[in-house]
Amino acid sequence: MHQIKHKRSLHYYSTEFGFKAKFDAMASPCEILINSVDKAIAEQVAQTVANEAWRIEDKFSRYLASSSCSKINASNGHAVVIDTETFKLLEFSKQCFIISDAAFDITSGVLRQAWNFDGSANIPKQSKINALLPNVGFDKVVLTEDSITLKPGMEIDLGGLGKEYAVDTSLQLTKNITSSPVLINFGGDIAVTGRQVSGQPWNVGIEHPGFENKQPLLVSISSGAIATSGDARRYLINNGQRYSHVLDPKTGWSVLNGPKSITVAAPNCIQAGFIATLALLQGKNAEQYLNEQEIDHWCVW
Repeated sequence: MHQIKHKRSLHYYSTEFGFKAKFDAMASPCEILINSVDKAIAEQVAQTVANEAWRIEDKFSRYLASSSCSKINASNGHAVVIDTETFKLLEFSKQCFIISDAAFDITSGVLRQAWNFDGSANIPKQSKINALLPNVGFDKVVLTEDSITLKPGMEIDLGGLGKEYAVDTSLQLTKNITSSPVLINFGGDIAVTGRQVSGQPWNVGIEHPGFENKQPLLVSISSGAIATSGDARRYLINNGQRYSHVLDPKTGWSVLNGPKSITVAAPNCIQAGFIATLALLQGKNAEQYLNEQEIDHWCVW
C-alpha cells in the first residue's frame, strides 16, 4: 500500500445515470458510481465504501506506525498476535507465494532498500542485493491463525494486494445496502455488482502513462472485477535498458523486457491483481503466460 498523502473527504455528484462519489485512499483517486436515483441510498453506499477503504488503509499500510503491518514489521523476531481478517489476508498471500513458485512474495518489499525507482540510471550493486536476499521468502514466515512471526530483518508489504482487497470488501458491503448496480474504482482496480439498470455493461477507460497521446483502453465489464499492474511511473534506465520496479524475489533484480502494463479480468479484484502481477513477473513471456491460462487480459508494451 502506498504512502498516505491525502486529506479524507468525500465529494458527491449527480450524473445522468444516478450518482458519483469521489475520494482519495491508498494514494489513489477512488470513485463510486451508483446507478440509482435514490440520493439517500447513494450517499449511504458512498460513505460506507469510503469508510471501508480508509479502514483497510489504516490497518494494513506499512507507512502508518499504528497499522498491523507496521507492528508486524517492528516485531524483531517476536510473535505478533493477529486477528482473523489479518490471518485470512496473510494466508491468501501465502497461497499466492506457493502457487507462483515463490515469484509473488509479500516479504520482498525489503528489496526497496536497494532499489530507488526514480527514473534515474542508478541501479544497485550486487553486494547490496545479496545482503537483503536472506530477508526475503514467505517460507521463512511462521503463520498461525492467531499469530505471525518474522525473522529479524524481515518485513511484509501488502501493497500488492491491499487496494484490490479493499475493492472486494467494499463491494460486498455495497451489496448488503442496495440491489442497485454499483461500480467501485480504486485507482484503476475495479469491480461491479452487475450490469447497469439498462442491462448494458459498464464501459471503463483504462488510462496508462505509456499510452501518451493515445486514447484510453476501453473495457466493458458486466460482472466481477479487473485489476491493472504496471511500471510506467516507476523504473530506471541504465545504458538503454529499462529496469522495472517489478522485482524477482529470488534474484532481487528487476524483471526485464516485460509489458509496461497488464490488466486482468477475474471473479474478484484480489484475484485479478495477483494474476496481473504474476504475469508481469514473467517478463517477455507475460502474454504467453496469460494466453495459456485462458485469462481475459489487455497488455501495453
